Amino acid sequence: MSQNDRNTPLNIDTTKIILDSISDGVFTIDYNWKITSFNRAAEEITGICRQDAIGCHCWDVFRSNMCEQGCALKKTMDQGKPFVSSSAYIINTQQKKIPITASTSLLIDKNGEVLGGVETFRDHSVVEALRKELTGGVRVGDMVSNSSAMKNIFNILPQIAESDSSVLIEGETGTGKELMARAIHNTSHRKDCPFVAINCGALPDTLLESELFGYKKGAFTHAVKDKPGHFALADNGTIFLDEIADTSPAFQVRLLRVLQEREYTPLGGIAKEQSNVRIIAATNKNLTTMVENKEFRQDLYYRINVIKISLPPLRHRMEDIPYLVDQFISRLNLRRNKMIQGLSPEVLAAFMAHDFPGNIRELENIIEHAFVLCAKEFITMAHLPPSLAAKSGPGAGENKNPVAAAQTKMITDALKRNNNNRNAAARDLGIHKSTLFRRIKKLGIQL
Repeated sequence: MSQNDRNTPLNIDTTKIILDSISDGVFTIDYNWKITSFNRAAEEITGICRQDAIGCHCWDVFRSNMCEQGCALKKTMDQGKPFVSSSAYIINTQQKKIPITASTSLLIDKNGEVLGGVETFRDHSVVEALRKELTGGVRVGDMVSNSSAMKNIFNILPQIAESDSSVLIEGETGTGKELMARAIHNTSHRKDCPFVAINCGALPDTLLESELFGYKKGAFTHAVKDKPGHFALADNGTIFLDEIADTSPAFQVRLLRVLQEREYTPLGGIAKEQSNVRIIAATNKNLTTMVENKEFRQDLYYRINVIKISLPPLRHRMEDIPYLVDQFISRLNLRRNKMIQGLSPEVLAAFMAHDFPGNIRELENIIEHAFVLCAKEFITMAHLPPSLAAKSGPGAGENKNPVAAAQTKMITDALKRNNNNRNAAARDLGIHKSTLFRRIKKLGIQL
C-alpha cells in the first residue's frame, strides 16, 4: 500500500461495512431527530430493517423508556458531551422488551461541525436471563418465585397441565389463583383454545346459570335470541370458576351433573349439548371444613378436587418480594413511560416487615400508588401509601439490611409453622439443616 493510499480517508461504503461487522447496534440522527444510518446489529436487535428506520424519528423506531425522559442522546445533543453505559430497554417488533446499555456522543465532521448524534447500544437479553437464573428466581407464565413452596408447585405444573383432570386452587385473596389457572391452561394441550374465567360469587344463581350454560330465545323476559354460555364459548378449552365456595347448593347440583355427564341444557332449552372443557376451580375458603359443616356438597368437592394446589400467602414467601417488585416496576414503566429503577433500601426493609394481608395484589397496588407520586429513579418511603408509611414509623428501615431482614422473617416464619422444629423448618425452606443452623447463628435469631 502506498503512502497516498494510507492517507486516503475511508469512504462511506467502507464505513458501512465496518459498522455492519460489529455486534453492537449503531445508529445516527440529524438535528431533527431523524435516523440517518442504521447498522445490521440494530436491525437484528429491533427487528426493523434499515430502509424502514432511516428517515424516521428515533423514538418511533426504538420505543425506549428513555424516550420520554432521561434520553442519553438528548443530553449529549444539549450538553455537547458523551454519555456511557446508560441502562434502558427498547420494544422490538414482537412487542418484547429488550434490556440494553447505550452510549452516545456527538457526530462531528472533519471540520469540527456537529452533524447530529450517534448512539451505540448492546442487547443484554442473554445477560439478564442468566442473572435471573443465577439468582434462583423461577418464572412460569406471569408468575415468578424463589420460594421452595412455589418451586415445588412449578415442578409438578407440567404433569398437572398434561393430565386434563379437574383442579382446585386454594389460597387467600390476592395470592394469584387466576394466574396459576392460566399457567395450567397455557401449558396444556388446550392452550390454543379459549380460557374463560367467571367469578361465581359475584352473580346470583339464575344469572350465573345463564352465563355458564347460555339460554334459548324466550327462556325469560328480554331473551329475544339464543345466547351461548361460557361452556359453549370455551369448547375444547378451560373454564376457571373463581370463588366456587360462594355458590348455592342448587347451583352445585347442576354443576355436578355437567361434570359427571359432560353435557348440559341451556336455560329454556330441550336438547342437551355436549361439553368438552377442563374445569379449574378456586376458592379463598377451606372447602374441607365447609364439606364437614355441610356448607358445600361433598360429591361436587370430590369432583373438582382431583388435583389440589395450595398457594402460600405472601407472608410465607417474603423472599419473592424483590422478584415481584421488579416485575411490577417493569410492567408499569412500560405502561406509564417512566424509568423507575427500583426501591430504596428503606422501602424494601419496610416491605419485609409488613404482613401483606392482601398478598400479591396488595403489593402490586402499593407499587402502583408509588408510581403516581415517584418522579425519580427509586421509590422511597415518601411515595408509599400513608397507612403503610405510618405503620413503618419514622426512620423505618434505616440502618437495616433488607436482605438480612428478609432472611430473618423467612426463618422465623418457617420455625413458627413447624413449632420450632429446625429440621422441619429446613425442609420447609428447601435448604440443608446445617445451612439453616448457620443462618440462625449469623442473623442472631433467638429461638
